[in-house]
Amino acid sequence: QAPESFPPLQNEAAVRVLRGRMKGIQGHCNSCYMDAALFSLFSCTSVLDSMLFKPFPLCDRNVQSILRDEIVNPLRKTGFVRAGSVMHLREQLTEKGQCSSFTNAEKDPEEFLNLIMHQILGIEPLLRLQSGDREQDCYCYQIFMDKQEDLVVPNVQQLVERSFLSSELKLVEIPSCFIIQMPRFGKEYKMFSKIIPSLELDITDLLLDSPRECCVCGDIATLECS
Repeated sequence: QAPESFPPLQNEAAVRVLRGRMKGIQGHCNSCYMDAALFSLFSCTSVLDSMLFKPFPLCDRNVQSILRDEIVNPLRKTGFVRAGSVMHLREQLTEKGQCSSFTNAEKDPEEFLNLIMHQILGIEPLLRLQSGDREQDCYCYQIFMDKQEDLVVPNVQQLVERSFLSSELKLVEIPSCFIIQMPRFGKEYKMFSKIIPSLELDITDLLLDSPRECCVCGDIATLECS
């Protein structure tokens, strides 16, 4: 355990601490969905550090301390988290949640995020989406799309834009944190063998009522064609 707090890893420090054998979060008993989510959320960014420290009204302080002291801080300090620490968290999630299979089954990352952010820590939703006249709040966005032959090795920007277009979705506001789940599903089927990370994400065309440039004349656009 690492009871003191460590900042997220940046630039050369991230490469030095996280690269090599016995680095990252050790997998065990179908934990990959949780390992990948936790690594993405905390190793190199502080956007969600409020989850680790802030006393939310519904916050379970035991789960919060396990997440902070047994997973995030060791990951940032040494670049390694042993499987037992993640299992400790999984046992707590099984105890607090409605599902008894968090300790042994392969789960969807969205189910894990909803449980720990909403039910256990009581965090407000991170995203506001609109489809037609209906708004919905959520914690992450899962990319859904049909197989497209022209996308062999896509990047995240392409996948997000096409997914929003096919689902007729818009972001109601700029999100404080945009968690995106890639379209690869379990052991049997993967839509893409590789996806290139987009280091920056342009959400201009995804925002509802955002002023944008006309592609013909360059003035403020008044019409949008999908």
